[in-house]
Amino acid sequence: MSTTETAAPTITNAGTKPTTPRKLFVNIPVRDPQRSIDFFETLGFTFNTQFTDATATCMLVGEDAYFMLLTAEKFKEFSKRPVGDAQRETNALFAISVNSRDEVDTLVEKALATGGARAADPQDHGFMYVRSFYDLDGHHWEVFWMDPSAIQG
Repeated sequence: MSTTETAAPTITNAGTKPTTPRKLFVNIPVRDPQRSIDFFETLGFTFNTQFTDATATCMLVGEDAYFMLLTAEKFKEFSKRPVGDAQRETNALFAISVNSRDEVDTLVEKALATGGARAADPQDHGFMYVRSFYDLDGHHWEVFWMDPSAIQG
């Protein structure tokens, strides 16, 4: 290792599955929940009406993974810090997997045709293919396919 390289962190609980399964809820602010619902439904996502009202909606992205799309006012109720402007700043990248390279292209092309914007050039690593877009509120989404044989189980 050269003097400019940093040592990798030490991991004591290594694995490929969580020791305690949990549900993941990611909360993000949106300007208009209905506009966001329309956008993401076009991309094939579904929503849980049980957790939807005029200020919030629950988008299903995995068996135990959800995105809560909250109005800025509702979002502010959960944090004492100022809400960042996703149109000018990146505070997170949201990466979701799909089942094929073609699905990556299809989903991103739908996002772009529905008002999303291109976020970065496609990345082809052979075993993994990634494209990205900004949603209507400026949040950065990455859509990727990874060859299952490249993932250790």
